[in-house]
Amino acid sequence: MAETIETKKIGSAARFIAVMIFLAALFVVAIILNINSGSVSVGRGDIASMLLKGTKYGFLNAVTGGNYSDELGSVVRASTESQIIFSIRLPRMILAAVLGGALSVSGYLLQVFFRNPIAGPFVLGISSGAKMIVGITMIFLAPFIGSLSSITIIFAAFLGSVLVTGIVLVFAQNVKSMSMLLVIGIMVGYICNAVTDFCINFAADHDVVNLKNWSMGSFSGADWGFVEAALLMCIPGFLCALLLSKPISAYSLGEGYARSMGIRVKPFRVILILLSSLLSACVTALAGPISFVGIAVPHITRSLLKSSKPIFVIPGSFLCGAVFCMLCDLIARTLFAPTELTIGTVTAFFGAPIVIYMMIKRRRLQEG
Repeated sequence: MAETIETKKIGSAARFIAVMIFLAALFVVAIILNINSGSVSVGRGDIASMLLKGTKYGFLNAVTGGNYSDELGSVVRASTESQIIFSIRLPRMILAAVLGGALSVSGYLLQVFFRNPIAGPFVLGISSGAKMIVGITMIFLAPFIGSLSSITIIFAAFLGSVLVTGIVLVFAQNVKSMSMLLVIGIMVGYICNAVTDFCINFAADHDVVNLKNWSMGSFSGADWGFVEAALLMCIPGFLCALLLSKPISAYSLGEGYARSMGIRVKPFRVILILLSSLLSACVTALAGPISFVGIAVPHITRSLLKSSKPIFVIPGSFLCGAVFCMLCDLIARTLFAPTELTIGTVTAFFGAPIVIYMMIKRRRLQEG
């Protein structure tokens, strides 16, 4: 018996390593495709030279607008090609990777919290709550605050996320049906959208344009400041979730079992929901509402790993979410170039069928 358990552990670890290597390979492919694809063609040799030989100078040129040069000559000067690579494609690609990973981990934490495989920031109305508070901030509070920084938008989105999460939690205490909780989340999302639309009636034209562009969801406005904000918010959140793997594993087996393992359930629930809200709020603030990533990617990860252990699923979800969003963003900006699709359009196209499949499979298991 002990040998069987040990064998299963070794097999799970081996599969985890194999899946992570596979996802890492896809990640490298996504990097190459994102850097090399776009409306402006950059030669592969030039890209290699700028990345391998002139990264330092190309980065400085892009960020500062300077004209740094050395013995590399034209390769590292502030050319159009280096500006495209270091000012547009690289920050956009990194932002998509970080936010995609964060949104996937956020969705996984919500699924553990609600013990519901279709729980996610978008479905439960959390993204709509973030949009509502960000809209109120942009329309009514901006004249008093002054210029809206990334931190201000993130904080507003976080408040909206926590507000809606609290409302859903109140209902979740009394409603055990998965379908009913889903309907409540959707209805709360509709109410938040209605409040946002009501506020728009009193907004100036430029505020309406800014809110509309933000709410459609896109990585097109990415710059190194956004990347820095995303890294500062999402990476610590991911590490915190990883450190909580053991109590998350116990909690997923039931609150009674978690208490028997010495976990203080109520404070742990608060930490779990705040961490999830922080991650989803950061994504919503920097890229707008993005649908289905938080639901579909954790399911894909569990299917690849054949395991539900948080110590495996959390890093797997982060890397899988990064690859998923990088590839979706690549499709969004290149499929109908120069016209760019919103990222939510592409993620919904690929993510919605996965959610439908999950619901059908769960129904069959319940009936069986």
